Amino acid sequence: MNNLKVSIITPCLNSAATIRQTIESVLSQTYENIEYIIVDGRSTDQTVNIIREYIPSFKGRLKYISEKDTGIYSAMNKGIKLSHGSLIGIINSDDYYENNAVEKVLTYMTGDKYQVIYGYCRVFYNNCMAGILKNQHKDLVHNMIPHPTCFVTRETYQDFGLFLTVFKIASDYEFMFRVRNSGKVNFTQIKDVISNFRLGGKSSDTYKLKCENAIIRYHYREISFMEMMAYMLCLD
Repeated sequence: MNNLKVSIITPCLNSAATIRQTIESVLSQTYENIEYIIVDGRSTDQTVNIIREYIPSFKGRLKYISEKDTGIYSAMNKGIKLSHGSLIGIINSDDYYENNAVEKVLTYMTGDKYQVIYGYCRVFYNNCMAGILKNQHKDLVHNMIPHPTCFVTRETYQDFGLFLTVFKIASDYEFMFRVRNSGKVNFTQIKDVISNFRLGGKSSDTYKLKCENAIIRYHYREISFMEMMAYMLCLD
């Protein structure tokens, strides 16, 4: 695994306040064979200028595009299509990795064609630590595993598809249901902090998240229609 290329993707839009820490966390990884792809939705603040600052530091390992998209999952899909790594991680522009995240993840590679490796995620609210997410894939019906910690083999995206853009806030949840239910994907949890997540982004919109999660659970026959409606009407 020493020579394995890893692709890291960051979708962003008007992220000048936080993206520097995200980029720095990728740049400071203890594992070097990383391709970094930033997909910007044509920001109107200083985001793109900040990205350009780091191009020399990555020595050819950073590329970015800046163009209109239809949402965060559209940006993620673009990044995956542009990538070349055997293993792909996605870190949003208000989150950041631990310095040894990629090196640690690679120690859990099994050689399986289809694999999702994920770990614990430290959560911050107003710059104060609010807790550590330790959600497991075995409990996916109740909680999404921490997406900022997830690394997925290229073949998993190739053979099971990318993110569905019909969902605006929970498509990563649908993706994990899809690959888990295939019965072919090996999930591996690392019992250590891999990344850090700031509350307050798009995925923190509680009502929309609850609605989309309920639709996904119903689609995969984890809950009944009436249970889905109860979730969506906040009656659960």
